[in-house]
Amino acid sequence: MLKQIKNKNSIRIGVALSATLAVLALPLVNTFAYGPERATFTGEKPADYVTFNSITNNPHMGDERNFVRIREAGNGNYVDSINIVPGKEYEVWTHYHNNAASTLNDREHNFRGIALDTKLRANLPHVVKKGQTLRVLSEISASNSKPLKVWDEAAISSPSRDVALRYIQGSAHIISNGKINGMGLPADKLFGEGANLGYDALNGAVPGCTEFSGTVIYKFKADYADFEMSKTVSLHGKNQWVKNQTAQAGEKIDFKITYKNIGTMTQNNVNIKDLLPKGMTLVKGTTRISHPSQPSEKTLSDNVVGAGINIGNYSIDGSATLIFTAQIDPVDKLVCGNNTLTNTAQVKTENGGKSDTATVTVRRDCTPGQAKDQCKIAGKGDLKANDPKCSEQCKIKGFEHLKADDKNCAEIPSELPKTGPAEAAMMFISITVITGAIAYWFRSHEEMKKITADVGLEVEDHPVVKKVKAIKAKIQKK
Repeated sequence: MLKQIKNKNSIRIGVALSATLAVLALPLVNTFAYGPERATFTGEKPADYVTFNSITNNPHMGDERNFVRIREAGNGNYVDSINIVPGKEYEVWTHYHNNAASTLNDREHNFRGIALDTKLRANLPHVVKKGQTLRVLSEISASNSKPLKVWDEAAISSPSRDVALRYIQGSAHIISNGKINGMGLPADKLFGEGANLGYDALNGAVPGCTEFSGTVIYKFKADYADFEMSKTVSLHGKNQWVKNQTAQAGEKIDFKITYKNIGTMTQNNVNIKDLLPKGMTLVKGTTRISHPSQPSEKTLSDNVVGAGINIGNYSIDGSATLIFTAQIDPVDKLVCGNNTLTNTAQVKTENGGKSDTATVTVRRDCTPGQAKDQCKIAGKGDLKANDPKCSEQCKIKGFEHLKADDKNCAEIPSELPKTGPAEAAMMFISITVITGAIAYWFRSHEEMKKITADVGLEVEDHPVVKKVKAIKAKIQKK
């Protein structure tokens, strides 16, 4: 099926593919269009029937088929495309004009020049991703117009970041020569089934001729989510916050995590989590939070070093400060020389997360003999260098990316776990599939002989076949 769509600058052909083909989301650059294709008229020779926005020489706007435009609110001319700047407001301009000749509006012509049930329906994207180009669209319809609907669109792009487009409540209004001038349009109708237009009233009746035309303008804001956070440290009770602190073994220190919403929208369910390094532990009951509007501190749970703490919802410019106390391990737990303990704080929101670090440096002086024999892993200074537990990385083959104390760093059991009838059945099905795959791969017993002969094996001695037989035998014992 071919559908001709006329671009504002050129002719574009759209091809509707079979439903069996995948539908690809392509960038909309240079494909913004109006539609449908329809007969056109001039101001000197208007239509002899109800039709909208089809005059090509409107003295104020040129070709009426280009009836949707956009601009930064209150700034400059309306244009066909615009780059969105986060935090700013924009206006969408939609013109409507019944092109029927004015002589058709009277009783003598049975009022056939008056458009009935005229509506405007708008579409505004919710989100524009960084580097993406989308469209704002307006559709004008009437129950007795030809065609029944006409539409046009303007392009919006966001080069710098993701933005959420938020309609500004109560902004949609009409500019007209009629009694409806200045009236508002309900958003639920405008962005839903369509809002009634008109001239003397918002009743859907729009007579033919330029003097009865009108314009609808609505505004939206380019919102974005963002926040800033920081992590600092101080000797306990000193309130001298720095990024790097020198301390003594066994000493208490305070950590501070700050959060502030610097976006243009509320951030809900803000979560703060702290990752204490080996070499220090949380002093229980010391986690507290404060806000500029409520400077008195409130004690929170110790989960800040566990799953994290949900500190609530924050509107624009909302902020919070969380402080807790940790204690450095005793000297015998530290390694010889400087121990650099890096503490990481994470702030997660529904719009993403960020992290920051602060470090504590603790020195342990040791004798030459101690330095040679001591485990060099932070928090394991009481161990000997040859102790199996003195290891940062997992030693199990295939799990080297894990820490040595990770619960998944363990030898795989030599025997399969005991299984019940259901598990055994599923395993039998799996083995059947494996066996079938082997048979398919080797094609025949003869081919298997040829392959295994090269390495001096009989078919029955092939490692893969032996493995399958061993697993089958285990299942049969169940």
